[in-house]
Amino acid sequence: MSEFKLGMKENYVQFFLLVITNLFVGSMVGIERTVLPIIGEDQFGLASTSAALSFIISFGFSKAIVNYFAGHIADRFGRKQVLLLGWIVGLSVPMLIIFAHAWWVIVFANILLGINQGLAWSMTVNMKIDLSKSNERGTAVGLNEFAGYSGVALLAAISGYVASTYSLRPQPFYIGIGISVVGILLSLTVRDTRHHIELQMKQSAAMTNSGGDLSSRKIFQLTTWQDKNLSAISFSGLSTNLKDGMAWGLFPLYFTSVGLSVAQTGTIVALYPAAWGFFQLFTGILSDKIGRKKLITYGMWIQAIALWFILLVSSFSLWVAGALILGLGTAMVYPTLQAAIGDVAAPNWRASSMGVYRFWRDSGYAFGALLAGLIADVMGVGWAIGMVALLPFLAGVVARVRMDETLDMEV
Repeated sequence: MSEFKLGMKENYVQFFLLVITNLFVGSMVGIERTVLPIIGEDQFGLASTSAALSFIISFGFSKAIVNYFAGHIADRFGRKQVLLLGWIVGLSVPMLIIFAHAWWVIVFANILLGINQGLAWSMTVNMKIDLSKSNERGTAVGLNEFAGYSGVALLAAISGYVASTYSLRPQPFYIGIGISVVGILLSLTVRDTRHHIELQMKQSAAMTNSGGDLSSRKIFQLTTWQDKNLSAISFSGLSTNLKDGMAWGLFPLYFTSVGLSVAQTGTIVALYPAAWGFFQLFTGILSDKIGRKKLITYGMWIQAIALWFILLVSSFSLWVAGALILGLGTAMVYPTLQAAIGDVAAPNWRASSMGVYRFWRDSGYAFGALLAGLIADVMGVGWAIGMVALLPFLAGVVARVRMDETLDMEV
């Protein structure tokens, strides 16, 4: 095992392949960001916002559940196998949307998209952490999330352009078929990281301090409520994606309702994850230098402020600014939360703890879409956006009060 070394530079080829892989993973979601809420209204006649957002609810719950089990499966059978399985499932998603004759088919396709994302994205982040040294985790996760959300933004913009130039279906989803094929090929190329996990366990004192292997139930309890750091991280993750589930479903409806074109709406919808992805290049590195807690706390508060700002302004340029600020706040927390999981959890149960965290984080998509849809149906889209913003603000308070600084923490 002497030929295996830890570090981003020491594993730069595999690291680069995983970065590119996650660019394509994020692209699968980006294709839907602009067009699916509009397809629900225009092609399937969904008058209820809750019904229109049902595809996000199905996506969020399926991704959350798969995230939980993906960590356990990966700890037992290896990361590469799980990554490849995720892409095989993802290949069917664009084909189902192209030929969908009823809205339930779209909902089912997004269950499969959630499985694709839960398996593939989870593995790219876990494999990067496996390859990295302890003081590189924020940088590693930042690069992973930068690539993924750059893919989301790029395809949100491209799909909006294709939809406005041709039609909402099927043209944007032809791209998704090509992306899935490339993802399968990349997954066959990368190497599994099991030897790097063994090396981390050998070099770390975590095994003795953590009491050896933990049961799945114990890991769930620690990550959800028993460990003050892990539980604060999980609540921040849930609140962040609850906000994003709302934004995914309501932003296209909100901006078209105030008179913006599909192309303008697509620009704003794309700029938010673009800023989210871009700033993670810096926030992940910054968290390795100044610590995790400040970025998490202030990042959660900035997300809430950005949503309220979007509601208060009334021009395209200011909405663009609001989307950029929202992306910045999300970028401050997204890689930092996952790096903090790596700080606290021992190597032998880290993927399982990450799976629990990602279960709660990505269930936020579903809860956000469900909550936002119900509020929007009763009180309007603006009220839904404003009220959902309370959750990330509260999560920032919890992180400030309950969480320790986890950088270089001895687990």
